[in-house]
Order: sequence, then structure tokens, then C-alpha cells
Amino acid sequence: MVGRCGDAPGADRTTGGDEEARVTHWGRGELRGTLIAAASALLVLGAACGRPELPKPPTPEVLTVPVRTENVPIYGEWVGTTAGFVNAQIRPKVEGYLLKQVYRNGAVVQKDELMFEIDPRQFQAQVESARGDLGRAEAALGRSKQNVARYTPLAARGAVSQKELDDAIQSERANQASVESAQASLDQAKLNLGWTKIHSPIDGVAGIAVAQIGDLVGPTTVLTTVSTIDPIKVDFPISEQQYLVFRRSQLRDTRRSPAKAELILADGTVYPEKGSFYALGREVNPETGTILVEARFPNSKGLLRPGQYGRVRAQIDEHENATVVPQRALKDLQGTFQVAVVGKDDVIEMRTVEVGPTYGSLWVIDKGLAPGESVVVEGLQDVKTGTKVIAKPAPSPTPAPSPVATSTSAAPTGS
Repeated sequence: MVGRCGDAPGADRTTGGDEEARVTHWGRGELRGTLIAAASALLVLGAACGRPELPKPPTPEVLTVPVRTENVPIYGEWVGTTAGFVNAQIRPKVEGYLLKQVYRNGAVVQKDELMFEIDPRQFQAQVESARGDLGRAEAALGRSKQNVARYTPLAARGAVSQKELDDAIQSERANQASVESAQASLDQAKLNLGWTKIHSPIDGVAGIAVAQIGDLVGPTTVLTTVSTIDPIKVDFPISEQQYLVFRRSQLRDTRRSPAKAELILADGTVYPEKGSFYALGREVNPETGTILVEARFPNSKGLLRPGQYGRVRAQIDEHENATVVPQRALKDLQGTFQVAVVGKDDVIEMRTVEVGPTYGSLWVIDKGLAPGESVVVEGLQDVKTGTKVIAKPAPSPTPAPSPVATSTSAAPTGS
């Protein structure tokens, strides 16, 4: 039996005679084993008596914020391409050799401004020929009118037959038709001559000419394109599901003002002018399941040109009284999100939550948290379920610009 520290197990305070008798009784071998065991026990007991007690780990300190609710605007974002508001392909209406390019490539042109000229000589000759045909037709009409005027009184007195008068009248009518036909031919020849000068049908920016001086061009030849770029359009597709979500949101809140659009350019900068949604495609493409939307942006300084890529962003819905927490309060475990909730007696509960869209530095929580609960935002790596903590409120963040909650679950329509 073990006594105080330093006493060997099984040792008692007997006289030497008793010990000698015990040795005689056990024998020397048994005594040696007993002595070794006793020495080992003394070493263990001495080590145990001399080891200091380990200190308890300190209670971790964490910073917390309360779960709160806010009205969160939800924004959609889509990839689009800029296009001229009006795009006019410049084609000649007549065939001929290109004689002159009047405008400067890439310049701004006005409506009815001269851009190209086609060799007019053959068309001038057609005008003169048509004018001669008209003159002959008018002369024939004049003779037939004279015949009718002369035969009419003679036929009344029986000096000429009624048939001769009828033939004269029919000849007058035929010659009148010939005059009208010749006049139409002359008008057409004049139009063809006029079409040798090719004008811009709209105000806009003219592209680089495709045809070169001396080329034989015709109605199928595209000489260049003129595009109206103020305003300019941005075309982008949205999914059928996105359209349905946004349309339902519109029907739910008819008082909401039309959505304004932002354009994020290829270099990441935001175009300074706000746009508006201009048109919605007629149908959903059955192959892609998308519908085309057009937005319109002011472009008075000409920064935007057709064919640029950009991202269109606009508010398409609003979550009223949405539950939000800072994004740093969430722990991502292979697609599953958890937050550390400070419960009763400052004991941690790791809780799995369902997340919605982000909102600036915040995250919308669809399920798993209630307003007023406290969640850990700093010290999250030091806690787990059941950990007792010292909870302190996190300092209020510096005010930031209005956040944007992004979502790909909805999208705007046109008009």
C-alpha cells in the first residue's frame, strides 16, 4: 500500500529481525524481484509527485456582429455587344464604275451628304435618248389631235366616214399613252443618272470603304456602312428563366420606375452614362433558350463604337427585409456554408445556412439565421461547436458606396 510521497509500495516499518526472517522465507530470488519492483514504483511515484500541473488553455476572444435585415436591391449582369442604333449599308442603285470617293473613312457624315460617285456618262446618254423618245411621242400625239379636230365636223356633215373619225380618236389615245410611257422612261433615266451620286441616308459614322476607285459596282455591292452611334444599342441575351423572374417582379410592383442600366467596358471601367432598356425580342430562341434584349445608351462623345463587348448591369428585383451578415462570417466547406452563432452562455454553435446573392460586403442568408442572433466575424478559425468564447462586438465598418447585390436568376425586359 502506498503511503506518503517517498514511501515504497508495500514497504512497512519493521525491525531488522523481521526482515531477515522474511528473506529466509521468500528466498533470495524472490527478494531481488520485489526490490526491483519497489525501486521502479519509487521512481514513478517520485516523478508523479514532482510534475507541475498543466495550465488550462485561455478562453478564445471573438468579434461578433448581430444578424440584421435590410431591403436588398438585386442586380443582374449580362454580356452584350454594342451596335449602331441605325445601321445603313451603302449600296449603289445602278451598275457602273466607281469614279470617286468623296467622304473620309471613319468620318461623321450628315444625312444626304455625298459619299461616292459612279461614272455618269452612260446614264446621261440614256436621259438624252429618253428625252428624244418623248419628243417623238409628243409629236405623234399632236398630229392625232389635229386629225380628231378636223374629222369631227366633217363626220357630222357626212364628208368623212364615222370609221375614219373613230380611227383618229383611237390613234390619239394610243399616242397619249406613248407620251406617258416616254415620260416615265425619261423620269427613270433621270433617276438612274441621279443615283450615280451616292448619298448617306442617315446621320452617323461612316466605315472604311470596301470598294476601291475603278471597281465595277452594282446593287449587290456594299460600299461601306454608316451607323448612328448617339444613342448606341447594346444587344445581349437573357435566359427564359431570367425573363420570367423579372417579368413577374414587374407585375408584382407596377409602381416601380423603369430600370436603368450600367455598362461595364472591356477595361473594367463603368461607362459614365446610364442607359435604358429599349426593346425585347419577339420570341425565345428554341435552340439556346434565350431571348434578345436591347438597351440604349447616350454616346454624345463617341466613346462607344459598334462591335465593342461589355457587361450590362441593372437592378431587376428587391429582397425586402432580407437577412444579411458580413461575408467574412461565412465558412465555405466545399460548397456548404457555415456560420458560428454565439448562443447561451457564450457557447458556439456551428450552423449550416443557405445563402442568396451577395450585397457589397454582405451576404444574404435565405435560411438558417434569425435577426438578432450574433455571429462570429473574427476568430472563426479558433472555434467549433461547444467552444466557450469571450464575445466582443466588432467595430462598425467605415461607410462605403451603395452596394450592389448581384444575381443571375433574373433579368430585365425591354419596353
